[in-house]
Amino acid sequence: MAGDLNKAIALIDAANAADPTLEDGEPAARLYGERMSSELDRLFPDASDVLKIASRGQHVERWKLPRKDYPEGRAGYFAWRKEQGRRHGERVAGIMAEAGYDETAQERVGVLLRKEGIKRDDEVQALEDVICFTFLKWYFSPFADTQKPEALPRIVERTAAKMSVDGRARALQEFDLPEPFAAMFRD
Repeated sequence: MAGDLNKAIALIDAANAADPTLEDGEPAARLYGERMSSELDRLFPDASDVLKIASRGQHVERWKLPRKDYPEGRAGYFAWRKEQGRRHGERVAGIMAEAGYDETAQERVGVLLRKEGIKRDDEVQALEDVICFTFLKWYFSPFADTQKPEALPRIVERTAAKMSVDGRARALQEFDLPEPFAAMFRD
């Protein structure tokens, strides 16, 4: 599995630097990757290279497949998300090959990015917890402003349901969640 982690991260960042959407003056996808890495380092300091690369590449070149290209509603959203996972896994595997990682590591990153085995695979679950923490910390508030207030409880409930028991407990400690949202993070 030996490869060059720094090269893989730099290649992901270079790909995401082309994101035409800016956030805080930075390409949004690259900033998202940096935030994911920061949360991973904080939550799972002993993460494997594959998990570190998957976290950084979670949204690699996401803008290339716009959500608007899929039908409105849940079915369209899930089809788009599934295709994004497939594309991200394929793109990040290619980056890993370029950085010297073997096929086993490349296949494994695809499993993580497609979220295969959530709730059963520790690394897939760790990635999902990092995604949820990144969402709650950086993206929930602006996202919530775009949603109908009656939709928010269901969104928060779905976010909590994706997290591990430990992740939910930690979220309760780290975020000042108002009731009834906080109740959704308790077992």
